[in-house]
Formats: sequence, C-alpha cells, structure tokens
Amino acid sequence: MNVKGDEVAKVAKALASETRLQLLKLLSEKNMDVSRIAAKLNQTEANISAQIKILEKVGLLKSHYEPGEHGVRKVCETAVEKININLV
Repeated sequence: MNVKGDEVAKVAKALASETRLQLLKLLSEKNMDVSRIAAKLNQTEANISAQIKILEKVGLLKSHYEPGEHGVRKVCETAVEKININLV
C-alpha cells in the first residue's frame, strides 16, 4: 500500500493505537474472527470490532462473514503486507 497526501494522516492515526498494531500483527500470521481476536488480545469483542472498523476504513484490514456456531461470525484478514508512506 502506498500512502500519500491526505491519506498519510489517516493511516498514521489508525496505526497510532497499540491495540490496532497488535491486531495487525496477529492477523498477519492468521485470519481470525472477532471473538478469537478479542480473546488473544484480552479485549472485549465490542472494542475489537471498533478497532477493526477503523483499520477497515483506511484499507489496512478486510473482513467477511461466515456461518458460525451461533449465527454468523466476522472473519478478518490484513489487506496489505507493507505500507509505504510518501511525504511528497
């Protein structure tokens, strides 16, 4: 992902959270659903969902829904392997 112009601040803000960085690192190893991510990071599902939404908005994560034991589950994966920031 190449980031430049107005997008730099948006991506930088999304990366400014330790929880979001941990989330990206975790998902770079394996795709996971929200409840598994929450358990691994010792966070609530509501908080993880909010963090995922922020990362999806700037294009760093993508997700899809799959059938689960109790309805559907949201499975997340990284959308990028590398981020290049161009200041000019």
